[in-house]
Amino acid sequence: MYEKMDIGEICNREVVFATEDMSVKEAAELMRDKHVGSLVVIREADLGRIVTGMVTDRDIAIVAVARDFDPQSLRVGDIMSGQVITARADASLNDVLHLMRQGGVRRVPVTTENGVLIGIATLDDLLEVLAEEMQGFVQAITSAQRRETRERG
Repeated sequence: MYEKMDIGEICNREVVFATEDMSVKEAAELMRDKHVGSLVVIREADLGRIVTGMVTDRDIAIVAVARDFDPQSLRVGDIMSGQVITARADASLNDVLHLMRQGGVRRVPVTTENGVLIGIATLDDLLEVLAEEMQGFVQAITSAQRRETRERG
């Protein structure tokens, strides 16, 4: 019933991203248009998109809006979290949950060994997978109960 799943298999491969030179206003509009609460900040390189940070709707609210900065002139690089917790594609679900707990984050970019962005794993994604696993346990219990009823009356 249980099979090891790598985070690369369950992460969302359609990542909404920003660059450090993007204005905070553009980032907020992108979040609104794509219905996301965070953007992975990247730098284009020969290898692909290298993760350099994360910016959340909370970053925009706390840093830009609450401090009355001009969101058109303020750049994503000015407010992003530069120390990003990432996971390699071959990391287990357990490993990523541990990273999220340790780092106090709900979203983890998934990268290659060279730091190239390939997806994003969110707590919502992981909860969905765990819920499916739990449903498998419930079905096993129900099946065992039915079998016992059939065999023993």
